[in-house]
Formats: sequence, C-alpha cells, structure tokens
Amino acid sequence: MTEAEFQLLLQRYLDGLCTPQERVAVEQWYDRLEESEGMQLPGQNQEAVEDAIWHRLATQNIPVAAEAKVVRHPAAWWQAPTLRIAAALVLVAVALALLWPAVRRTWAPEAPIAVTVTNGWTKQTNTSQHPLAVRLPDNSRVTLHPGSSLRYLVALAGARREVHLVGEAYFQVSKNPQRPFLVFTNQVVTTVLGTSFRVKAYHNAAQASVSVREGKVAVQTRADADLSATPKRPAAAGVLLLPNQQAVYSAAKRQFTKELVSQPAVLVPQPFEFEERPVAEVLAALEKAYGVDIVYDRATLAHCTVSITFYNEPLFGKLNLLCKSLGASYSISDAQILLHSNGCQLAPAS
Repeated sequence: MTEAEFQLLLQRYLDGLCTPQERVAVEQWYDRLEESEGMQLPGQNQEAVEDAIWHRLATQNIPVAAEAKVVRHPAAWWQAPTLRIAAALVLVAVALALLWPAVRRTWAPEAPIAVTVTNGWTKQTNTSQHPLAVRLPDNSRVTLHPGSSLRYLVALAGARREVHLVGEAYFQVSKNPQRPFLVFTNQVVTTVLGTSFRVKAYHNAAQASVSVREGKVAVQTRADADLSATPKRPAAAGVLLLPNQQAVYSAAKRQFTKELVSQPAVLVPQPFEFEERPVAEVLAALEKAYGVDIVYDRATLAHCTVSITFYNEPLFGKLNLLCKSLGASYSISDAQILLHSNGCQLAPAS
C-alpha cells in the first residue's frame, strides 16, 4: 500500500465511509499506536489525525485505556525529532499487518502485468498505461512499455537466454559470458553478454531500433541470423553498437543504419571549462565524455585555441556553441561526428 492509499483510508474512516472491516483495522491500529513507543503517523499533521481518531472512538464508545492520553504526553511524543524517521516503518508495518487485508478486499485492481504460461513458455504483457519493471529468472531487469509483451522459456532454460519482444523495452542484463542474452523481434536479433540497451519493435512497424546505454551490443537481421554470434564475435552481416549508438532497421530496404542516439548521455564526466585551450583538447574532452568519435582536420586546427565553458547542455548543444565560436559546422555520418572548419576564424559579431 502506498502512503497516499494509507492516508486515503484514514480519511475514509474520519468521513464515516469505511467498511466494518476497515473500521476495525483502523481502530486496532490506533490501539497499537498507543502501546508502541516510537511509532507515528505518516504525513505532517500527526496530532490532528490522532485527535480526530480519538474523538471518533470516544463518540462511538469504543473502550480505550482511560489513562492513555494522560500518561503518554502526546505533544512531547510527536515532537521528538529522532522519532520522525519511524514514519516509513509505520507505513510498512501497519499497512502489511493491519490495513492491507481489509483494503485489498475493497480495492482489487487488475494486475498491471498479465502473466501466462503455455507449453513451457512464460509470457508477460504490460496492460497498464505506463512502463513497468519486470525481473527475469536470471535476475536481469526489463522495463516493459505499455502494450508490450515479453515471452521466454520457463526459467530461461537453454544454453542461451532467449526472449521474444513485441513492442518496446529497456533491458539491464545480468552479465554471464557463458550464456549470451538474445532478444528476438519480428525483424532483428540483438545479442549481449551483459549490458543495458533499448529495443523498439512494434508489430507491423516499418522500422525497428536498438540503442545502447552501456557495453557492446551485436545486432543482425532475424532472417538467417547467426545465433552463435556475440559482441566479441559479431556476425559478418551484423552491426556492432557501442554506448550512445543505435541501429535502425528499415523493413522496406532490409538494411541497418548506424547512428548516434538523439540525446547521447555522459558516460565519463569531464571538466568543461576551458580558458585559451587548444580546440583539440576541447574535442578530446567531448569524445571521452560521450564515447563518440569526432573527425576533423587536425592540421587545420592545430594552432587554434578557444575559451569556452559548457554547463548542462546536451552533446549537440555543446557542439553548436563550439562551432559558433570557431565559425565551423558539423555533420553526422555512421555514428561519427564530422567537424568542418577552415581554421582559426572568429565568428562574426552578432
């Protein structure tokens, strides 16, 4: 039960809308609250809620120890700073021990992940409206997007860990070089030994894509795929992807396009404050931070310096600022950044 659901139940009790089972659960919880040092209500109005429950119990002639309100000194008890950390413990302990059974009978939403087992295959489908986390038998984690489904042999049995995806999912695969992890879609096969990546391949879509967050990923077409291929020994007709790279497969052209992801992430943080430093040094810092290749004419920029500071701009924002200061431009080809410059030219005054 979440804190919001817990507080909603208390409000239902105060409004007289609880079922008999819920009312008994709240009143039993209150009795335990009076008997337990160090417990407190979640939220910021503990005294108000306590007084309201006390008042309702009193008006309903519920027997409660008469000396409880005197001996415990509620004001000093609630104000103890060291006891405020008990809110989380109360939320868990009370919800599980007392409130959850009653609430579960009132609120019984359909499970957001539908699980079926047929002929030795487990299928999990996200029936909710938001991404949900799924943990596989090998302890790999998958964030499954709405309407997407994942199918695999029970316990991921076999020499290879094979899963079949329809839709979109982000994988965080537990490392096991002896048992490669393969993701099958209708059009492509993705193979890893243990890393993080995203696969997007909806049914009947014109394109499928695989993007990498960390590690190495081997991608190939499903037709005539070499299932023994790995990132260490990729298939001859496949594509090897590194962090911040992605492969987009066109069903019409039946071929891959290798490119950078739209928002490359920082892989190795770097200092981005430069005062009259060589342009080559700035470019090297960007390459290391984002794991990208920046191709440029080193002789043309050999004696060029620049003063520039980058803050939280994305990679392409940083490149735009650098090119503006140099009077240069850039393009992207096959996951490489190509910097075009005529040398040390100051940008025209704006």
